[in-house]
This record gives sequence, C-alpha cells and structure tokens, in this order.
Amino acid sequence: MSRRWLEGRRALIVGAGSGIGRSVVDAFLEEGANVSVLEKDKAKCDLISASLPEVVVTVGDATTMDDNETAVGNAREAFGGLDILISCVGIFDFYRGISDLDAGLIDKAFDEMYSVNVKSNIFSVKAALPALRESKGSIVLTESTSAYYPGRGGVLYVSSKFAVRGLVIALANELAPDVRVNGVAPGGTLKTDLRGLSTLGLESRRLNDTPGREAELAGRVPLHVALSGSDHAWSYVFLASERSRGITGGVIHPDGGIGIKS
Repeated sequence: MSRRWLEGRRALIVGAGSGIGRSVVDAFLEEGANVSVLEKDKAKCDLISASLPEVVVTVGDATTMDDNETAVGNAREAFGGLDILISCVGIFDFYRGISDLDAGLIDKAFDEMYSVNVKSNIFSVKAALPALRESKGSIVLTESTSAYYPGRGGVLYVSSKFAVRGLVIALANELAPDVRVNGVAPGGTLKTDLRGLSTLGLESRRLNDTPGREAELAGRVPLHVALSGSDHAWSYVFLASERSRGITGGVIHPDGGIGIKS
C-alpha cells in the first residue's frame, strides 16, 4: 500500500468551517495529516469538534494577531510542531464596481475587505513562521481566478485577490530556502458559504444562493464543470506535500480551464 501524501504532517488550516477550507480539512485527514483549525464561527467549530474529535479546534478571528498566535500555539502543543499553514479565509463584494460604491462607504468597505482577504494571511504567516522555519515547512494561500481574469468580482474583491497573489510571490522569495509558499486560485465554487461585506449590507447574502449557479459555473469554462470545495482541496494537498518540494512562488488553477477560453 502506498504511503499517504501527508502522513504525519502537522497542519493548521485557517478559515476551515465551510466551503473550500472544510474540504481541505477532510482531504488532509484522508492523506494522513494531523489537523488543527482556526475558525471564527463557533457553530462551525462545534460541528467540526463533534464530527472530527481528532481535529484541534481554535475559535478565533484570523484578522487578529492574538488569535493566530493562539491557534499556532494550540497546534504546536498538540502535535509538537507545525509543518503546513493553509489559509482559506475570504469575503466577497458581489461584483460591486467603482461606479456602484457609495463614496462615503469606500473607507470602511476597503478596510473590511483587505482585513479579511489580505491582512489575515499576513497575521497567519507571521504567527506560524517560527514553527515553519523550524520544520522547513510549507504555506498555501488562497488566491482566486479573480486575480487573473476580469469580471469575476467587484473592484475591492478583485484587487484584494491580486494582493494575495503578490503575497505569494513576495513571501516565497523572502522565506526561501526554509519555507515554500504557493497559492491555489480556485474558480467559481459550489456549496460555499462565502458571504458579502457587512459594510455594504451584504453579510447575510451567500454566493452559493445565486439562482442557477451550477449551470452558470459550468457554462463559463471549457471543461463545462461546476467545481466544489472537494475538487479544489487536492490542489492544496499537492502543494503542501513533499511531491511539490521543488515548487515555490507557484499557483495551481482549478478553474475548469477558463484561461484557455477564447
């Protein structure tokens, strides 16, 4: 029997309560990893604890340094170290263009979007870095197809995902040769709990509730597939594993082939 891809590896998955992050938890466990999570939603944390008692769960906000440090500390205490950091934290703007944004809301909307989609990554990496340097570990951040092709989000979301794309490159350069840093840029995703900015009154709106979403996602890409978090999760497994030990500053695009569409 072949060895599992992440056998014995110690992982912290940030934003693991639903969608892609939750699927990454399942895939990592299947591949033999010891898994810890940081998740803001206590109800989602309770569900993980009830169904997966082997997972170390920290309830906390990834946009704060303190909660990231607590999550890293909990992982290190449970597993004796940390080999892998994954971030799947995100928030959406439901395609609000610059023309659609009230000038009086831009400051707060910008701060909310960049705090969740960008700053959380910086805090998570900063908190985990000593442990990852010690283990010669790996980081995988979540970009988006929005960072590569226009029209897949509004001005705040798209620019925030460009920032994450920049983080991957900057961190990969800075942290080599000790720590590898890569990204996954998923296309549109089914069964996600991705919600909108509270600043814009969109906090109760879920992207997955869009009518006809499965058909729309399949229709926009050459492979005619509508992908779910479980489809994307294996890209994280590969980049976190030793099978990708020669890759840093890279990105995998599980997006149905949108980049080849004429």
